[in-house]
Amino acid sequence: MANVEKLKTVKFYSGEATPLEMHKVRVVQKLNLLPIEERKDSIFGAGFNTFLLQNRDVFLDMLTDSGTNAMSDNQIAAMSLADDSYAGSASYTKLEKAILEVFNQKYFLPVHQGRAAEHIIAKTFCKPGTVVPMNYHFTTTKAHIEMMGSAVEEIYTEEALKIKSDFPFKGNMDIAKLNQVIEKWGAENVAYIRFEAGTNLIGGQPFSMANLREVSAIAKSHNIMVLMDTSLINENLYFIKIREEGYQDKPLKEIMHEMLSYTDFSYFSGRKVSCTRGGGICTNNHDIYMKMRDWVPLYEGFLTYGGMSVREIEAMAVGLIETLDFNVISHSPTFIKYLVEALDKKGVPVITPAGGLGCHLDAKAFLSHVPQGQYPAGALAAALYICSGIRGMERGTISSVRDANGDDVLADVELLRLAFPRRVFTLSQVKYAEDRIQWLFDNRNLVGGLEWTEEPPVLRFFVGKLKPIGDWVDKLVAKFRQDFGDSL
Repeated sequence: MANVEKLKTVKFYSGEATPLEMHKVRVVQKLNLLPIEERKDSIFGAGFNTFLLQNRDVFLDMLTDSGTNAMSDNQIAAMSLADDSYAGSASYTKLEKAILEVFNQKYFLPVHQGRAAEHIIAKTFCKPGTVVPMNYHFTTTKAHIEMMGSAVEEIYTEEALKIKSDFPFKGNMDIAKLNQVIEKWGAENVAYIRFEAGTNLIGGQPFSMANLREVSAIAKSHNIMVLMDTSLINENLYFIKIREEGYQDKPLKEIMHEMLSYTDFSYFSGRKVSCTRGGGICTNNHDIYMKMRDWVPLYEGFLTYGGMSVREIEAMAVGLIETLDFNVISHSPTFIKYLVEALDKKGVPVITPAGGLGCHLDAKAFLSHVPQGQYPAGALAAALYICSGIRGMERGTISSVRDANGDDVLADVELLRLAFPRRVFTLSQVKYAEDRIQWLFDNRNLVGGLEWTEEPPVLRFFVGKLKPIGDWVDKLVAKFRQDFGDSL
């Protein structure tokens, strides 16, 4: 009988659903928790943009899991074996073998990070008059596609934008909408269909294998390519295994190979999927590979390093193999589930069911008195930093764009994302986040909106600056001191 992996659970005598770390901490980094008055000065200095905060001013950095995951001891050890050759590096050969082992895709193009892969893919396949249907957009993905003159059509299901739901696969594509897009544009004008594993902007929600299989069949019938963004495939893999009927007893490797079998090519950010910097494009189709190959030396570096150091390549090879370890891929989702359910029980508005990537606060409901044009998700991110030192990421209208008339394109949802880098936070730190979020929710009426002081024309959420409307920050600080005294 095959050695079939089973789901492993540990039951606490108390009955409390408590996540258990299946690793031990061997290297530590000192944290700093500033007094609230200094946090106030820091957020003003950062233009109320958490991206512009200095790390020394942050206590818990929940901005992103991109490049912030903890590497394993085996990854760090592998870095010392790097073959530092410009061309023909043995380290690259190890990475190729890991790609084949994990994704079952034999052609690989290395790049320095995920958005570099997006650039090469869009440059190769997107042009004016074409469209890219997808389950939901990501900011840089959409920007690259639209800069090449192609259009984006989001074909998410009705469940996708529901804040409270028990639907397990809110990242699914709407099949009827997909057929309508193909009929509207013509199959020959569909550049490719893009599936994002773990829809980043709507709560890290996964898609099901059944949905992926159905989309793949439709694409094949029209001779349309399917592309998967596998940056968050770890979590999507985890959710298929624990949520989808028929997959609980299947090995992770088998599930992963089935997922990728429904695609023509894929790409990833190594900062997410492998806990190390870098990225890549993978395929089993030689023609697709050749169409993109020559852009890599021009934009990234030679074909055996693609802008990555060989030390990163060694660590990436090990990190990808660790993707097939259930203890590795289950860590973040179980911690996220813990925080989401704890906050939900207290009435704090959060995206349910808990997804991958992070805990997502519903800023529209949290700050229902702040108009969407005053950026409630950005205001909530700033307010949470002020009262806790926790840095989250705005995923709402600040992360959107303006239309041709200069008006904000209001986001479908206003979220504050609290990312959970893999194997980084302890349970006491998660409980601290829960406590400060609860306090802020109880005092939410003190928080006001924001307005721009410096607004870039593209991807404004990265470096733009804002300021508070009115004196709500002073009121929030005063209330914090009233409740917590001299406590940080």
